[in-house]
Amino acid sequence: MRSISKEEIASLPIRRYEGEVSLVASMKELDRARADIKEERVLGLDTETRPSFRKGESHLPCLVQAATARAVYLFQLSRLDVFPALVELLAKPDLIKAGVGLAHDLRQLKLVFPFTVENTVDLGVVARRRGLGQTGVRNLAGIFLGFRIPKGSRTSNWAAPRLSPAQITYAATDAWACRELFLRFESLGMLLAS
Repeated sequence: MRSISKEEIASLPIRRYEGEVSLVASMKELDRARADIKEERVLGLDTETRPSFRKGESHLPCLVQAATARAVYLFQLSRLDVFPALVELLAKPDLIKAGVGLAHDLRQLKLVFPFTVENTVDLGVVARRRGLGQTGVRNLAGIFLGFRIPKGSRTSNWAAPRLSPAQITYAATDAWACRELFLRFESLGMLLAS
């Protein structure tokens, strides 16, 4: 399948990430996230930014989501203590960071804190190179994973000090879907040089 219509997406079953989610808010949780990420080969990566409702207004990312095989970690960028862990994971050359629109996310993230990045795979770029016109995470999940990701909390306030359960689930689902898409693309041979 090369594309999917809105009607086809609407007919798919809704899936949300149902595993463990850790809103990294203490040194113990940060150490646990680092230890888990160290064991990973592939990390689903995404960011969330407070929406803009006025022309010319823009905001920087507020949240970084990182999905491993065991959990999704949410790093609120208002917490300066998360920056060293994020710098470490982004620079790790043997850890694949997979996401959709990753170049844009990383450019915006560099406006928040400095880092170098190694070993990224933008799934949207891979899909485009393979002839797909629809390269957003929701369309790709519909085409390759056979489920629909609800849009619910997309335009909520990601800068809020306390995220709602709906925001946490939404954010975790996006990062998890990116990891699942990478694994599907890999199994289909789509990551091989074309």
